Amino acid sequence: MAKFGDVMSFLKKNNIPFEVIEHPPAYSAHEVAVASHVPDKDLAKTLIVQADDKNCMVVIPGDRRLDLHLLKDVIKAKHVNLSHEEDLKSLFPDCELGAMPPFGNLYALQVIVDNALLEDDKIVFNACSHTKAIKIKMQDYLQIVNPMIAVVSRSRFEIDER
Repeated sequence: MAKFGDVMSFLKKNNIPFEVIEHPPAYSAHEVAVASHVPDKDLAKTLIVQADDKNCMVVIPGDRRLDLHLLKDVIKAKHVNLSHEEDLKSLFPDCELGAMPPFGNLYALQVIVDNALLEDDKIVFNACSHTKAIKIKMQDYLQIVNPMIAVVSRSRFEIDER
C-alpha cells in the first residue's frame, strides 16, 4: 500500500509535520541512524513477526534487540517468529526490502511499540526506501497509529548475558 509518496500523503492528510532526511544508501538500523545523523536509540526499527497465524509489526529503538519471549507474553501468542524476507516482499510490495515504515495501520497489521521509544520526543524511521527517512514527533506518531505499547526489547548487552 505505501510507497514513499503514500507515507508523505498519509502524514499530510493527518496534519502531521514531518522532515524528510535523504541519505546515502543504508540497510541496517545502525547504518540508517548514522546516515540520518541521529542516535541509534532515536531510530525506529520496524520488524515483522508471525505470531501464531497472523503477522504483527513491532517497532523498537535501533540500538535494541527484540526479545521474542517478552513479545510472546505481551501478545499472548503460543509461537512467535521473525518473518522471512519472502513474507516481507509480499506484505510490503511497494517498499524496498527491509525499509517498511512503522505504520502497520496502513497494512492492516497490529502495531506494538517498545516502551523505550517513548523516551524521546521525536522518531525517525525508514520511509519505504533505503535512501530516505522521515522524522516526526513521537506524540504525532502515537496519535495516528494508536499502537499497543509494551516492553518487548532489551539492550544488546542484556540479551548477550542470557
